[in-house]
Amino acid sequence: MPSNHRFYAGWSEAGFRRDAAAIGPNTEALILAVLASRRHPEQGFRSCVGILKRLRGVDTTRAEAACALAVAIGALSVKSLGSILDNNLDRKPKRPAADEAPLLHANIRGGGYFH
Repeated sequence: MPSNHRFYAGWSEAGFRRDAAAIGPNTEALILAVLASRRHPEQGFRSCVGILKRLRGVDTTRAEAACALAVAIGALSVKSLGSILDNNLDRKPKRPAADEAPLLHANIRGGGYFH
């Protein structure tokens, strides 16, 4: 087997899972989501390598927050994770819950206006 193919032969689902779990549970969840989103898990190996490489040098708590956000919004690519980290989206406060009371004001027409 050529040397560049031998390098890929060392990759495994368990290895990526182990490396991600060393960072934290949210990172492991992101890796598992990437692998599960592909028809064959091997198709997600390059994405997993990219994700783990992108998280090198990033603080563990920040990496965990970014991975949790990525899983929550379904951003399962290296580019999306990089965007979350580059734009500090993992540090922004979360949106208020949808079950809060609606805003009441005299100038708001409501749903009945449009029927």
